[in-house]
Amino acid sequence: MFWIKYYRDARPYYENTHTDVKNDAKQLLQVRLGAIAKGEPVTPKVNQCRIDEILDDVVGDYKRNNKKTTAKVESRIKNHLLPFFGGWRAANVRSDDVLRFSDQQQAAGYTNAEINRQLSILKRGYVLATESVPPKLLSRPKIKKLDEDNARQGFFERDQFETVRGFLAPPLQPLVTFAYLTGWRIRSEVQTLEWPQVDFKAGMVRLEVGTTKNKGARLFPFNVLPELRELLEQQRAITTAYEKAHACKIPHVFHRDGKPIKDFYTAWDTACWKAGLGTKDPETGKVVTTERIPHDFRRTAVRNLTRAGVGENRAMLLTGHKTREVFKRYDIINEQDLIESVEKLAAGSTVTKRLQTGRVRRLRAVAVSGK
Repeated sequence: MFWIKYYRDARPYYENTHTDVKNDAKQLLQVRLGAIAKGEPVTPKVNQCRIDEILDDVVGDYKRNNKKTTAKVESRIKNHLLPFFGGWRAANVRSDDVLRFSDQQQAAGYTNAEINRQLSILKRGYVLATESVPPKLLSRPKIKKLDEDNARQGFFERDQFETVRGFLAPPLQPLVTFAYLTGWRIRSEVQTLEWPQVDFKAGMVRLEVGTTKNKGARLFPFNVLPELRELLEQQRAITTAYEKAHACKIPHVFHRDGKPIKDFYTAWDTACWKAGLGTKDPETGKVVTTERIPHDFRRTAVRNLTRAGVGENRAMLLTGHKTREVFKRYDIINEQDLIESVEKLAAGSTVTKRLQTGRVRRLRAVAVSGK
């Protein structure tokens, strides 16, 4: 364990660095000397904080920035990170400790993707602690994420979508139809959609800056898509009738008896099972697996747009994909796409063959009058 010595007001001070790494001790000494030179108060609390404190800082950071995933972060801290790291001095956590945490989570049945979300929170805590002024930590462990190989490939053919939709309650059907046609995120963009965002005169649905996942604004024209136009007009009529009957104001486009639709995933699982896209536990009678999830509408819309010949840039503006890499991952190709591609190749080959086997004729000379 290294100690450092520095002078303040001509008096010597000794401080335990609580580290066995000499470079970390030197770094702390430079921090102390810099604070003294600036006339700032010198605190011996560097490397003294615990994991609980730096994770609290992460939650505070999320709340200050109005992150929609704050509740998920708090849940992961409470149920996963604190049971393992709670009470640890943050400076004492090493990379092998993080690996042991990952191993424990895998043994408990969690996917690599979920474990990586937990590790991201831990890593963010260390970043905040080392970048604070004055710093709470001098260094942070290397937090290596796990490989993820669980990208979903699901999408809906039109008949599959209509079958599942038919088993949903009437208030849910327009919601999933809107998601199927637009590819917008259901939780944060469709379920929260309000009437001021629907401009019938301009024929546009609008998402304002800061309301989407990537913080950008978005437009989706619906006048040129009759199915979407009819859906919104019917939903407006249903809403107006309910408002008159109950003397109330309903802000949300999609609602159940005037109340916003918050959770419909049990109904979704049941509809998928009835449509032959899920299985039930024979003992409990609960749906345990489904072949489709609501987020598959996003992949479906991307696929439908690209198959319709819409360019990538325009399709990304409609669906709200910010990076080409993610958009490409959502652009699912199935067997029928490949068959149609080869059919086009075959058609091209036939034309080429005809050109290659065509007859060659000698042109007759024609006398031209000099008049």
